[in-house]
Amino acid sequence: MDNAKSHIDTNESFRDSISTISKEGKRNWIYPKKPKGRLHNKRIVVTIILLLMLFSGPFWKWNGHAMFLFNVLERKFIIFGIPFWPQDFFLFVLAMLTFFVFIILFTAVFGRVWCGWACPQTIFLEMVFRKIEYAIEGDYTRQKALDSSPWTPEKIRKKALKHFIFFLISFLIANTFLAYLIGVESLGLLVTEGPGNHLGGFFSLIVFTGVFYGVFARFREQVCLVVCPYGRLQGVLLDRNSVVIAYDYNRGEQRGKIRKGLERTEGDCIDCHQCVHVCPTGIDIRNGTQLECVNCTACVDACDDVMDKVGFKRGLIRFASENSIASKMKFKVTTRIIGYSTILVLLLSTLVTLLAFRSDVETTVLRTPGQLYQEQDSGRVSNLYNIQVINKTFKDLPIEVKVKSPQGEIKYIGSPITAVRHDSLVEAVFFIILPKSEILKLKTEVRLSILSDGKEIDEIKTNFLGPNTH
Repeated sequence: MDNAKSHIDTNESFRDSISTISKEGKRNWIYPKKPKGRLHNKRIVVTIILLLMLFSGPFWKWNGHAMFLFNVLERKFIIFGIPFWPQDFFLFVLAMLTFFVFIILFTAVFGRVWCGWACPQTIFLEMVFRKIEYAIEGDYTRQKALDSSPWTPEKIRKKALKHFIFFLISFLIANTFLAYLIGVESLGLLVTEGPGNHLGGFFSLIVFTGVFYGVFARFREQVCLVVCPYGRLQGVLLDRNSVVIAYDYNRGEQRGKIRKGLERTEGDCIDCHQCVHVCPTGIDIRNGTQLECVNCTACVDACDDVMDKVGFKRGLIRFASENSIASKMKFKVTTRIIGYSTILVLLLSTLVTLLAFRSDVETTVLRTPGQLYQEQDSGRVSNLYNIQVINKTFKDLPIEVKVKSPQGEIKYIGSPITAVRHDSLVEAVFFIILPKSEILKLKTEVRLSILSDGKEIDEIKTNFLGPNTH
C-alpha cells in the first residue's frame, strides 16, 4: 500500500495549475470523449426529470397563483406557493442558510455529487450542449480535427448549425429564467404585445440570452473552475471520510500496459488514459481528489468499460472515501457530520415553526415623526400615527383596526382602512384618542387589534405620548 500511495504523491505539480490554462496563460480548449455507460444512462434519466421540472416550473400553479416567483425588482417572492414580502426577508435568509447547511452536510458525506448530477450548469453543458456538439461535429478526435482544419464550406456549415442551435437553446433558457423573475403572464404580454411595449423585459431577454450563449458556447467548464466558489470550498468541506469519485491506487498501481504472453506483475490500471480523455474538465482522476472534479462519473464508466474488455473487476475508479481505499474502512458517522446534522435540524425546525405561525397580515404602526400629543375636549389626548397593512395572501381581506387596550378610539384622517386587496398593501393616517384617566405615565403602551370578519388576525403594540397625570 505504501508503494502504491507513494506513486501518487511523488509529483504534486498538477495541483499548481488547472488543465484549462496553459503555461502561457492561454485557454486550453477541452475536448472530452463522448461518455457512455450505465452511470451515464442514469444521468440521462435524472437530466430529463430535472429539465422537465425546470422548464415547467413557471407554469406550476397553487390556488391559481405561481408556485415559484423571484421578482427582485418588485421585491416579490413566491416559494412553493407561499408569498414572501420584504418584511419576510429574515425568513428568506433563514431558508437560504438552511439550504447552504444542507449542501455543506451533503458535501461532507457524498462529495460534489450535486455538481455532476443536479447543477444546471453541468446539466446544460454536458447533457444538452455537448450532446448537440457530438451529433454535429462528431466525437472528440473529429472535433479537434475540425477546429484545426482550414475553413471549408463543410466546416462553416457545421459551425453555423451548431451555434445557431446553441443560440436557440440559450434563448429558450433565457425565456424560462425570465419567467421565474417576472411570471409567465408578464412574459406572455412581452410576446403578444411586442417588445416595443415592454422594452425592459425585451432588453433583459436579450442580455440573458447572450450570457447563456457565452457561457455554454465559450466559457463552459471555466464556470466550475474559476467562477463557482463551491468547487474551491472542497478543501474545507471534504475530509477523508467523504465519498467522492476516487481511484483505487492500492489496486491500480503500479501502472502498466498489457503484454500478451507475459505474467502481469503490475496493478490493474493499464494506463490507457480513457479516464482522462472522457473528463469534461481535463483532469487525471488518478492523481487524487481535485477541485476541478465535478463527480460526473464519466471516468467511472470509461474505466469500467476498459476493465470489462481486459477481464478485470470493475470499480478501479468508483464512489469511495479516501479512508475506504487506504485502509478498507467502512463509512462512519463522524463528529463533523453529527454537528452539521444538528445545526440543520435546528435551522429546519425554526424555519418550519416560523412559517407555521406566520401571520397572513403584516401591520406596522408608527407615531408620526415630529408630532407631540394634542389635548382634546372632554379630557382626552390624541397622538397621530401612520399605519401600513400588508396582505400576504392571495385573497382580499376585510380589515378593521381597533384599540384593544387601554380604552380608546381611532379617528382616521381621510379614508379609513376597510379592506386590503390580495398580495398588496394599504397605508393610512389616524389619531389614537385616549381619555386622560388611561394615561398613567409619559409613555403608555397601546395595543391595537387588527380584525378580519370579526376575527383577530394580528396584534400591534405602540407607544402613546401624553401628560403624566399621576
